[in-house]
Amino acid sequence: METATPSVETAPVTFTTSALEELHRLQANLELSEDSYLRIGVKGGGCSGMSYLLAFDKKEAGDNEYEVEGIKMVMNKAHVMYVLGMEVDWENGLANRGFSFNNPNATSTCGCGQSFSA
Repeated sequence: METATPSVETAPVTFTTSALEELHRLQANLELSEDSYLRIGVKGGGCSGMSYLLAFDKKEAGDNEYEVEGIKMVMNKAHVMYVLGMEVDWENGLANRGFSFNNPNATSTCGCGQSFSA
């Protein structure tokens, strides 16, 4: 009897080269377990109503699984509509340092770029 393997879909978000480099660096330095994934999504809160979620986490029921440049990623199925087409970047400048989110679904954002409404 053949065992079904989980399907890995095309990710609904993209990452810039600098974001991928930072994610690979973090992945190596954090000594994550084999069952750790990069979780990307949204959560309620923030000054504009919703904020972005980007962290290493375990896979949960209701998650879609993706792989981007060797990074295993999960996203709750309900979050896809809020981030579809979004680009994640890593900024390492004097004024800004951290991940930034360019989301075409956001109808408004806050000044920090970490919160949005759709």
